Amino acid sequence: MTLREVASVAALDVEAVRKDFPVLSREVHGKPLVYLDNASSSHKPTPVLDAEREFVEQHYSNVHRGVHTLSQEATDTYENARTTVASFIGGQHDELVFTKNVTEAINLVAYSFGNPGSPVMLGPGDEIAVTEMEHHSNLVPWQMLAERTGATLRWLGLTDDGRLDLSDLDEVVNERTKLFAFTHVSNILGTENPVDVLVGRAREVGAYTLVDGAQSVPHQPVDVVALGVDFFAFTGHKMVGPTGVGALWGRTELLNAMPPFMGGGSMIEVVQMTGSTYAPAPERFEAGTPVISQAIALAAACDYLTELGLDNIKQHEIALTARLLDGLRSLDGASVLGPDTTEMRGSAVSFVVDGVHPHDVGQSLDDLGIAVRVGHHCAAPVCRRYGVPATARASSYLYNTEAEIDVLLEAILQVQAFWGVR
Repeated sequence: MTLREVASVAALDVEAVRKDFPVLSREVHGKPLVYLDNASSSHKPTPVLDAEREFVEQHYSNVHRGVHTLSQEATDTYENARTTVASFIGGQHDELVFTKNVTEAINLVAYSFGNPGSPVMLGPGDEIAVTEMEHHSNLVPWQMLAERTGATLRWLGLTDDGRLDLSDLDEVVNERTKLFAFTHVSNILGTENPVDVLVGRAREVGAYTLVDGAQSVPHQPVDVVALGVDFFAFTGHKMVGPTGVGALWGRTELLNAMPPFMGGGSMIEVVQMTGSTYAPAPERFEAGTPVISQAIALAAACDYLTELGLDNIKQHEIALTARLLDGLRSLDGASVLGPDTTEMRGSAVSFVVDGVHPHDVGQSLDDLGIAVRVGHHCAAPVCRRYGVPATARASSYLYNTEAEIDVLLEAILQVQAFWGVR
């Protein structure tokens, strides 16, 4: 069955998809690998690996300015990749900046907004708004920006069931707010936030918006224009693409008004000893040799997901998440952080096993061939809000099966028995 044939059916043919991921056939500690750490990083299918390999083996050269054939081929392929990745989220070619990950994309905006020449100059009395559920990558850069400029950082809190507390939205996002940065889908709670409500409030007060899409773009259709945001960041390695590449989408007029993030080659127009002028976006934010082969592989990942169908992937994950939530609910001594239904929810499920530290849960599950993530998931304020030191997190993706969810649930029973809590 081809990918196009898979995409034409109502649900994914998961067994056909799994054949594209060689790692899924291996064993860990003598057990079949059950990989449920996709919110951290996903595996790469053969078509993506082949696309990067073919480029490196047959067409590789540095991009831009070269007049020889390989450089022209590399430039064309790289810029075509930009168009593909931008289109994947509903954007245009010149609105997409390649970065090394979502963290760099967010820092790019935070750094630029703190420099002279930015469309927004922050200072004492100005405010930046975030939420309590942010990944550190969408929190620490804004803390640093507030420290540099004297602006004040404010945030929306969380409800007991893992949703944003919107009761004080109008107070947190107010006439002093210059930028509101928030996650589309939480990496620890799985919560999908109401982008329309949050962007609508920002627009009322004239604030810019930045959305962290690291946990949404791999799993569901995203249209940045329909969302109405000003900036949108995501990363390749969570969406069956390679490490070392991410992207920042931004409105053209904003990108062209922002001062560069880094100086160097490729981002300039005229350089003199007394000063320089800068290229228009996106080139002004891609100093030095860019992430050429990685960007090309990311475009291949976008094509792969498009052919499977993001709606199909979303529906498949909803079924897996519902099965996992139902199973955890039925286990004595296990509890979930975050929404306990699939409504407005992603596939990352963080849970706690009473009487067993999350790190011990993770190690015990690994002994059984099951890969989950443990810790605070770069969202320490969330753990602090709910009074836990850490959690275990199982996150499913397009190649996971219902049988694997059942294996995890049975394994949790074994963990409880091993640690004497059942």
